Amino acid sequence: MTKILITGGAGYIGSHIAEQLVTNKKNVIILDNLVTGYKKLIIKKVKFIKADIKNKSKIIKIIKDNNITSIIHLAAYLNVSEAERNKKKYFNNNISGTKNLLEACKNSTVKNIIFSSSCSIYGNVKGSVGENRKPNPQGYYGYTKYKGEELVKKLSVKYKFRYGILRYFNVAGASPSGKIGEIEKSHGHLIKNLAIQSLKKKPKIKIFGNDYKTKDGTCIRDYIHVSDLAEIHIKGLKYLKDNQKSFILNCGYGKGYSVQQIVNIFKKIKNGVKIQYLKRRPGDIAQVYANTKKFKKILMWRPKYNNIKLIIKSAIKWEKKLNKDF
Repeated sequence: MTKILITGGAGYIGSHIAEQLVTNKKNVIILDNLVTGYKKLIIKKVKFIKADIKNKSKIIKIIKDNNITSIIHLAAYLNVSEAERNKKKYFNNNISGTKNLLEACKNSTVKNIIFSSSCSIYGNVKGSVGENRKPNPQGYYGYTKYKGEELVKKLSVKYKFRYGILRYFNVAGASPSGKIGEIEKSHGHLIKNLAIQSLKKKPKIKIFGNDYKTKDGTCIRDYIHVSDLAEIHIKGLKYLKDNQKSFILNCGYGKGYSVQQIVNIFKKIKNGVKIQYLKRRPGDIAQVYANTKKFKKILMWRPKYNNIKLIIKSAIKWEKKLNKDF
């Protein structure tokens, strides 16, 4: 029987992947240290193990004891600004932790690994970016993801596993089921912050940098609904199993929105919004959005939730539930 291990499975993206895998009647095991993950996001019908990817001996035991055949590796620190201030923390977890996990696959039952990467590895680009573009990370978080990719590619040969590297663009929204969404606030995600502000009588939005070389001076990003991203992981695992070929793919919709555009959409939903313009955050890049041709061709996939207003409204709906129930 196929057993799928999700590292970081009690987090925002991991919980959405677990939800869809369970719906598809897959055998799922979640590994999370609960630093930025939450027990409240752990889906029913999964096995949960509290552990840290920095503990290699424990990871080896977990893989062996549970006969893991596939891994979806999400466990990582994500805050771009924090990465610049605390490089040691991000090196130990995002790079060394990933190396531990991959080395734990030596002589194991693991055949397929999906690695959670980021569009931040591209650095500053103009227009859409394809997977063949040479990585040029501008910040330390992007650097850790680039090094993670290199480890996956190198050790896949040594330990004989296939890999799928998914370069996420900006993930947002919440599951249509209403049961899960984003809880963690420290990641600094724009739409999450908008959703938090939507519950306040006098919402105040912070925009970090309005002097970028873009049309309105604010950063441009490609936003993808978290449930669509979750489905991509499942399609990716199926592709690895059926085709036995590794791949690297962008995960976005292929359209860029500026921070100002997103805020303007939010202002139509919520009245009385005040905007505070602040200086740029360290590590942020001006613009990046996905070229999705390769991605759509390989996985034969089409999005279900490619609507920025729907994404924002789903995030607000989840925030209301979070505020009420949790």
